[in-house]
Amino acid sequence: MKTLKGVLLVRLCNWVGEAVLSRPALHRLAEAGYELNLYGKAWAPALFEGTGWRVTVRSASMNDSVEQLRSLRRTCTSSVPPAALLMTNSFYSALEARLGGFSPSGYANEGRSPLLCQAFHRQSVAHAAHSYWNLAGRFLSSDAPFPESLGWTPSNAQRTQAQALLAEHKVTPGSFAILCPFTGADDPNNQKVWPHFRELAAALQSAGMAIVICPGPSEEFAAAEMAPTAICLPGIDLGVYGALFELAHCVVANDTGPGHLAAAAGASLISISGLCSTPAWAPIGPRVKVVRGASCWPTVNMIVAAVLESSTSDLSPARR
Repeated sequence: MKTLKGVLLVRLCNWVGEAVLSRPALHRLAEAGYELNLYGKAWAPALFEGTGWRVTVRSASMNDSVEQLRSLRRTCTSSVPPAALLMTNSFYSALEARLGGFSPSGYANEGRSPLLCQAFHRQSVAHAAHSYWNLAGRFLSSDAPFPESLGWTPSNAQRTQAQALLAEHKVTPGSFAILCPFTGADDPNNQKVWPHFRELAAALQSAGMAIVICPGPSEEFAAAEMAPTAICLPGIDLGVYGALFELAHCVVANDTGPGHLAAAAGASLISISGLCSTPAWAPIGPRVKVVRGASCWPTVNMIVAAVLESSTSDLSPARR
């Protein structure tokens, strides 16, 4: 029987892709007996809804976040400052955890070691996900091999919502491709955006495949221009997005957060890698195919071929 070790506040990563890659480390902490209280961005509750862990959305200002943490601290009955583990690397995340009444541990970055209860030296790793995994291991003082998959799943409610959306648009599971043609705020010059999604959408529709695009805030107009006859599902949360990935024939994504989520959900993912993409941030999943050109972007024909070769025989439980 698992021994409960108390509440552990975990400051989540600030980007969707990083949070997805940290999923095995979080599961490892929960399996070790900690009651996780995740603390992060507004998208975090939907992303981790399937886990049942408590998620608190961090206030935008540091003063408000410190007050939030103090309120969370008061829910812990122990007189000893409860532990916190920082997946973030900033000085300020360590400072606000201290001011909020927690004893934070994390990597020794930005001169924040004096604020940390345990300051760990960051080891060289082949993939970014291993950095989060190693951090959990150092905190637990135990070693374990990195798992074969990230193990992300949506909640039952999110799966039901995804199935309802497809039924509303008369689309059957396995008959459509999801295109993820955008990147996030960490790519202001769109260096990770493959420039041929418009041509890809037209080619796949000519081959008889339905196209689904799920634009985020302010991306609706660009999605409509890119694929005017595609099924556009704006405003869905990350959990529903992941549930749709489970149901798709395949997903085609830039090197960005939704691509990591698709891979973690077990989707057949064609990940388009540009010249600025690195193997350390490649998506991890059982059905991932990274496509890159030798010295330039992959061609449309390369991506169409990869999509048409995608297998739907290995269906997730949501699609059986």
